[in-house]
Amino acid sequence: MYHRFNENKYPSTNIRMEIFKKHIEIIKMKNYNFLNPVNFDENFLKVKTNKEILITIDDGFSSFYEHAWPYLKNNKIPFILFISTEAVGKDGYMNWEQIKEIERENFAFIGNHSHSHEYLLEFSLDKFKSDIIKSIEIFKDNLGYNPIYFSYPFGEFSLEHASFIKKHFKYGFGQHSGVIDVNKDPYELPRFPMNEKYGDLERFKFNIDLLPLEFKKVTPEDKYITSNNPPNLEIEFFEGQNNLNNINCFSDEGAGWKKTNIKLNNNKLVVNFSDKFNFRRGRINCSLNDIDGWRWFGLQFSVKQN
Repeated sequence: MYHRFNENKYPSTNIRMEIFKKHIEIIKMKNYNFLNPVNFDENFLKVKTNKEILITIDDGFSSFYEHAWPYLKNNKIPFILFISTEAVGKDGYMNWEQIKEIERENFAFIGNHSHSHEYLLEFSLDKFKSDIIKSIEIFKDNLGYNPIYFSYPFGEFSLEHASFIKKHFKYGFGQHSGVIDVNKDPYELPRFPMNEKYGDLERFKFNIDLLPLEFKKVTPEDKYITSNNPPNLEIEFFEGQNNLNNINCFSDEGAGWKKTNIKLNNNKLVVNFSDKFNFRRGRINCSLNDIDGWRWFGLQFSVKQN
């Protein structure tokens, strides 16, 4: 997941083009294919033996159009560009003519990123629904359709939000780290954020080599923490999964990142957080050094302000 390109005053969301090009070169060097979203349905439902890389860009900043788009177009590298409709045409953002120019290419796909891109968990459910419906109407007016892909602003959502998104989209992308596999919830798809802080080449090489750490079920199902802080987290794995004893987890409850207290009972991982998560989000990342390589999954909790 990328945002800005060559906007160096925004290091938390920016990537320099020379680094982005090296990311692409590394993918090619490792002989990984780029996933064209036109085949996303088929790819998502199929157990894969080969790795494919899906590139996504959030927000539709002008810097994407000016810097990354010519490079991606020249190399015909597929991607999804997520657009928040309220910002279109404003200073620093792409306009509809530019979005349409991109959308005409058969390797470029547009996704919905809400209308306002506000912190939607602070909205009432009716206001949240109105925001999404407004974005859908604007997409239909300008592109003739509403995209099937949705990206949650800030990667944050409640179970109620996800239930509404299911009625209008086929896929929902978050901002928790992980590798998509056939068992992932199609409305809670993970992505690895890439920026100046977390986009260095060694981390990038590690990320794209990762394998999915598959799981059957996560409890609680709702990732929005209200009164249940910290949550009683349990991850249920499939029968027969290998090397589960090798799992390590790190989480950022309390003052900062630390090794998480976990206990494996048969195929169920019980997580005991040591402290509450701070407003407004909390994360846990788990990895397993398996025979075939490192496996990874991450969860992001949205935390209600008390």
